[in-house]
Amino acid sequence: MPPTAWPSPSVICKRGASRRSSQTHDRSLHTTRSARGFDMIRQVRGTVTTVAANFLIIEVGHAGAGIGLRVFTTEPTSARFRAGDILSLYTYLQVRENELSLYGFEEPDELVIFELLIGVNRVGPKVALAALSTLTPDALRLAVANEEPAVVARVPGIGKRTAEQIVVELKDKLEPADSELAGLATALDADAEVMEALTGLGYSVVEAQRALQQIPAEVTGVEDRLRMALVQFGE
Repeated sequence: MPPTAWPSPSVICKRGASRRSSQTHDRSLHTTRSARGFDMIRQVRGTVTTVAANFLIIEVGHAGAGIGLRVFTTEPTSARFRAGDILSLYTYLQVRENELSLYGFEEPDELVIFELLIGVNRVGPKVALAALSTLTPDALRLAVANEEPAVVARVPGIGKRTAEQIVVELKDKLEPADSELAGLATALDADAEVMEALTGLGYSVVEAQRALQQIPAEVTGVEDRLRMALVQFGE
């Protein structure tokens, strides 16, 4: 009998990987499912071998003889790493009939929010990943707490109706700490104007949001935040 085929290239095995291991790995998926989904792979630590805009390939195991895992991640996370870097990501394994996809995050908080987002109707993993690429966890918490779907709708792939649904469904699940509210609220108000200015200059929404994520919340003035964003673009 031929060995069980791996359902997808999402997990890339290097030469020498045992066929028996792949079969055991595949069968174990059916015994490790929890209420949140498949929890078999919850953390990955290894060496980055490939960097793309929205995923990293991470070699786990002994160098040159390990397994290369394709891990989808946020654009800010992907932009921070280079081949040869060692990192650890908290992960979510999505299992479909013909596909396995691994999503990874630097902070447990990002993973928690990701899993809450994909629990919302019409929000899949790619949209949830876009949300965390566009908004920080704190910014998303504040938008939900203040019932501001317009902030959530800035995310590429999320329309007005879906943004409203996210706010409604996560209202009782995401609450920012009181100490964060004032600074974040002011920064978000300013960011709406900064976003408009940056996109008017030709930058994409994702580029603008990525720049804004690097600006401290205590910098609240529109002009100051715009100036710091432009510095990141080398202007």
